[in-house]
Amino acid sequence: MMKKFMTFLNETVKSWWGAVAFYTMIPLPRSWSLDLGQIARFAPIIGILIGALLGFEDWVFMTAHVPILTRSLLVIASGIALTGGLHLDGVIDTADGLAVLDPQKRLDVMKDSTTGAFGVMAAVIVIFLKVCALSEINQSRWLFLILTTGWGRWSQVSAIALFPYLKAEGKGSFHKEVFQFPQDLLLGWLVLALLSIAGSLLLDLSWMVLLLLIAGTVIPLMVSGWFNWQLGGHTGDTYGAVVEWSEALYLCVLTVI
Repeated sequence: MMKKFMTFLNETVKSWWGAVAFYTMIPLPRSWSLDLGQIARFAPIIGILIGALLGFEDWVFMTAHVPILTRSLLVIASGIALTGGLHLDGVIDTADGLAVLDPQKRLDVMKDSTTGAFGVMAAVIVIFLKVCALSEINQSRWLFLILTTGWGRWSQVSAIALFPYLKAEGKGSFHKEVFQFPQDLLLGWLVLALLSIAGSLLLDLSWMVLLLLIAGTVIPLMVSGWFNWQLGGHTGDTYGAVVEWSEALYLCVLTVI
């Protein structure tokens, strides 16, 4: 029993470090063993880690009396840098593909590394929405950053779990092949739900819990479902696109609080 537990623990640790290496630009020692097989289940927790780092950065800027619009832009830019633009690249490629009227040619356009006008416009809109929405949030920004990046990455998990993958071979196909349903889907949701509840109680925002949970659940499902409706499934690019669009829309919802 102990041997099985240690094996499970070792595999989980390697998978976690694999998720850190895949989803972020955080440097890891080359001697560490990594496993990329089931990293998608850790995506929401990686989002929480990124949100915590961005929340700390935002607090430092606030302490230095940096204006809220400027620090919002710096925080969003740091989020892109922390991921190496991984998800934003998906926004660009997916937008270029959706701009093609012929459904048969969309995947070919999305594979093309050339950035088109629609991709640029989509990226600008996403960044603009995030910066503007975050600038409208004056309180509890650290919590909302954590929840935004966490729920945004849960959208990728929901896309993997609920919808087909369009290409037999692709940069995101391995996520679908090894995904365990429903446990990998529920893991991130439960962690984010508990964090939403704990954060709201800590900040005496208990009346917001339902909004945080409903928005965090519904927005990812709607975004991943919309891309599935448009393309008939998902690709590695759309996995990135759902993350960015879910984050942007979640921040917009938070501005009404």
